Amino acid sequence: MSTLKKPDLSDPVLRAKLAKGMGHNYYGEPAWPNDLLYIFPVVILGTIGGCVALAVLDPAMIGEPANPFATPLEILPEWYLWPVFQILRILPNKLMGIAAMASVPLALMLIPFIENVNKFQNPFRRPVATTVFLLGTFITIWLGIGATFPIDTSLTLGLF
Repeated sequence: MSTLKKPDLSDPVLRAKLAKGMGHNYYGEPAWPNDLLYIFPVVILGTIGGCVALAVLDPAMIGEPANPFATPLEILPEWYLWPVFQILRILPNKLMGIAAMASVPLALMLIPFIENVNKFQNPFRRPVATTVFLLGTFITIWLGIGATFPIDTSLTLGLF
């Protein structure tokens, strides 16, 4: 059963709120009808209005029609696929590239089991998991940036 906190009716602030009819809940006004009838529709309509305004001010441009017989020289997938695209691009054997790409979600599934005996939430008290996370983030960003470079400078990012 949940813990219930009874309101302190001797509290002058609470008594002033009750005298004004501002709600009976000790933690503030009740959700019905104040939030559900008045605030949520304003937020929803504001979000829809913002999306419509962005669509009107910056519409999606229609490019040239797709030609399945002419592939551009430098093609890139969407930005969130750049790291795995880079893995596929730099490995000479495509089967090994597919296996490396499949290892990414498998490695992500193993993350909760790394150092699972340590129940701390503070990352400074979980050095192994924090190191794996930071190293993986660095490698992902490195591969993602490298995917935008030509293949001969993609691993070094043109730095060395």
